[in-house]
Amino acid sequence: MQSSSWPPAATPALLRARAELYERLRNFFRQRGVLEVEVPLLARHTATDPHIDSIAVTLDGADGYLQTSPEFFMKRLLAAGVGDIYSLGKAFRRGEAGRRHNPEFTMLEWYRLDLDEQQLMDEVEALLGDCLELESIRRVSYRELFESQLGIDPHRASAEQLRALAAEHVDVAWQEADVDTWLDVLMTHVIEPALGRGLVFVYDYPASQAALARVATDAQGQRVARRFEAYVNGMELANGYWELTDAVEQRRRFAADSARRQQLGLPELAADEHLLAALASGLPACAGVALGVDRLLMQQAGAAEIAAVLAFPVDRV
Repeated sequence: MQSSSWPPAATPALLRARAELYERLRNFFRQRGVLEVEVPLLARHTATDPHIDSIAVTLDGADGYLQTSPEFFMKRLLAAGVGDIYSLGKAFRRGEAGRRHNPEFTMLEWYRLDLDEQQLMDEVEALLGDCLELESIRRVSYRELFESQLGIDPHRASAEQLRALAAEHVDVAWQEADVDTWLDVLMTHVIEPALGRGLVFVYDYPASQAALARVATDAQGQRVARRFEAYVNGMELANGYWELTDAVEQRRRFAADSARRQQLGLPELAADEHLLAALASGLPACAGVALGVDRLLMQQAGAAEIAAVLAFPVDRV
């Protein structure tokens, strides 16, 4: 029987729009003197974050992974003194297939020396403004969102308080979960859908959600993660950090990820010693951000599903 799914999903017009978007993005960084770099898609280590599921492969007879992000390699380049850099290429995550997800996707990631996450938001705003017609632009802290929409301080709420609040808005099938799980449920199911049109930056996340970002004290004396997420018309497009440069703290976070993965019954992942050595050698102060290019193209095209902007989404490969 002849397959009916051999043609590309994206139209010729959208394939041309993708090529034009790549050219626009490269020109944006060319004008700012930011160097494009190419890093491996195959690696012996991967993200230890329990919420990111890597695709395992065999690499020279040993365990390897398709990279979920070019971050680790790019930080090694930064530590080697390459300067401001960006990467435009593929990334991979297992199990991410749906209206806004595909296991193979295109990521734009860049790092700027001597900037913090607030300053990097300015550049993200400039890039998105160069690619989209933005109805409005606003910046709001994670705390402000939860207080204005749910009447609770997310940095001080208990797991039980958040569980009860989630039960008012979402039909949850479990009772026991930690604070961050309930915060994520409320963020994705209640707050994100209410963000509205335009560009919205959310910053100062809970310190427990720092990942690879620095942690600092805000004006209210609360320890917060110096990171942000950028949403356009309610869709998450970018995730940025004022980057952690402390190798000792990064090793501690890798160990915490490992312990959490063990609790959840997830595969154990070794810490990337190359990255830790790069941090120890002296990663320069910088801010970095990863942006989903397929989602950006969805916004340009007014597409409701990611498959519409991909030549061959996962169900056609």
